[in-house]
Amino acid sequence: MATTIRLQREAFDAAAEAARMTHGRGEVGAVVTFTGLCRGEENGEPIVALMLEHYPGMAEAEIARHVEEARARWPLLGVTVVHRFGRIVPGEAIVLVATASRHRHAAFAAAAFLMDYLKTRAPFWKQVETAAGEVWVEAKAADDAAAERWSAPPRREAAK
Repeated sequence: MATTIRLQREAFDAAAEAARMTHGRGEVGAVVTFTGLCRGEENGEPIVALMLEHYPGMAEAEIARHVEEARARWPLLGVTVVHRFGRIVPGEAIVLVATASRHRHAAFAAAAFLMDYLKTRAPFWKQVETAAGEVWVEAKAADDAAAERWSAPPRREAAK
């Protein structure tokens, strides 16, 4: 399985990343991509930027561990996770999750699983910069609830 995990300051090209993952691979029948963008508001208040910090080395290892869990659950042919850190302004991409499989069901489920993990368990910290100053963002109960659906022991799902 082709796997790419990168944490970087620089912007990324989601279409180029998906193309790189599937180039010359006739067995791939589905690619699902999710790109998370920096919104221009947080809790109804306009923001200037987000500052994302991570724990280098640990973040990549934790993401890799969850990619392996996704592989145990679904018949994947490729996974790409690109997550930015540093200062990100509204409209810029923050994260890309791309999954490839023979069939769409596995690709969709694996992408959702990985994003739910990234939102709740990956070692990233987010600070919001507004005109009034900076504030660290707390975890959201709704994100934790979404991730809870994956708490059952992994079992490899059949291709559909």
